[in-house]
Amino acid sequence: MKLEIVKLPDVLFFQEGPGVRKHQFTNAGVKLLNGGNINDNKLSLSTTSKFVSEEEAYGKYSHFLVDEGDLVIASSGVIVEKFNGKIAFVKKEHLPLCMNTSTIRFKSISEKIDINYFYFFLKNNQFKNQIRRLITGSAQLNFGPTHLKKIKIPLPSPENQKRIAKVLSCCEKLIQKRKESIELLDEFLKSTFLEMFGPEHENYSKWPINKVETYAKERKGSMRTGPFGSNLLHSEFTDKGDVCVLGIDNVVNNTFKWGKPRYITLEKFDVLKRYQVFPDDVLISIMATNGRSAVVPHEIPLSINSKHLAAITLDQSAIMPYYLKYSFEFHPLILQQLSKNMKGAIMSGLNLTIIKNLKLPKPPIQKQKEFNLIVQKHQILKKNFKSSLLEIQNLYGSINQKAFKGELDLSKVEINLNELN
Repeated sequence: MKLEIVKLPDVLFFQEGPGVRKHQFTNAGVKLLNGGNINDNKLSLSTTSKFVSEEEAYGKYSHFLVDEGDLVIASSGVIVEKFNGKIAFVKKEHLPLCMNTSTIRFKSISEKIDINYFYFFLKNNQFKNQIRRLITGSAQLNFGPTHLKKIKIPLPSPENQKRIAKVLSCCEKLIQKRKESIELLDEFLKSTFLEMFGPEHENYSKWPINKVETYAKERKGSMRTGPFGSNLLHSEFTDKGDVCVLGIDNVVNNTFKWGKPRYITLEKFDVLKRYQVFPDDVLISIMATNGRSAVVPHEIPLSINSKHLAAITLDQSAIMPYYLKYSFEFHPLILQQLSKNMKGAIMSGLNLTIIKNLKLPKPPIQKQKEFNLIVQKHQILKKNFKSSLLEIQNLYGSINQKAFKGELDLSKVEINLNELN
């Protein structure tokens, strides 16, 4: 695909907002556009309440009034990694709207460029790399028209620009759909849990309420926190070894996930084997992200828990792992007790005594088993959706990079997207 390289001023009009002073702000009139209004590629004018009077807006600042279809960006104080979301199109419902400092708007002034193609160029590394070389500072983007005048953009034919923009837009919509599907799955699981076990259930008042410690297996150490102090020093961790050491990072997202690899030797494990973690144990964080929980998977290698985790080996004739795990996430009674126990603490934290004394209803074990099956199906679906999401994100990244280098075979990409849709 042949590309023509041009400078932005040759094909685009761009304009930075004026520095409207605080004493000019009014409670009504014409809304001022600020960088904080641009998030996730959308304009949300409800996030700020800065106005300028109609007299000034349609007089002194009339040439800063934006039009429907303008492309606007935040250009100051933006973290590089978040810049992709600080780009949006102005819609009719946003008007009237006046530019303000730290925002820039763009309009096409040439048939050579499609404004939607330019929208995706702003998200591309070609733009970001050029801007980084032109500005001072590093962690944040702070640039203006002076810098933009020096930016070069590769242009395929207008027809191919439209096709590229359509393909990338399709990818973004698919990514958003997958994310929404994952969110809906999680919402479904929460509503199912509350429907099956919450206070609104018709038999809720008939279920016995016991302390969590009564649900643990009847053996010494069935509820335990990991070793601490001289029993396990960080200097004894190794990058490779025979025994894994589990920590907060393994449960921080309320699901079991491998985090930073930490190991100890088998010789050290012989001293600490009472802290061994078993399949179906429930892990609960008791430091920093208090109350985050996870069920240990069946394929867990030989492992122990660290001092920041409580591990519970359950009596599964009384309670199922996922019922207890999701009680720490959703059950009103548990959440109320956790809030009360940690309220006013100098350093908000849980401990094993608090967890042992938490009270939780005991619904019929068959009902808990039914929920376990629902969780397993939820996990399979979520894994599939996440795999699909990753596939589309990788495709999007590949298309984005190739499109602005002239290396993209649009016909093949369009076929792949139709298969994913």
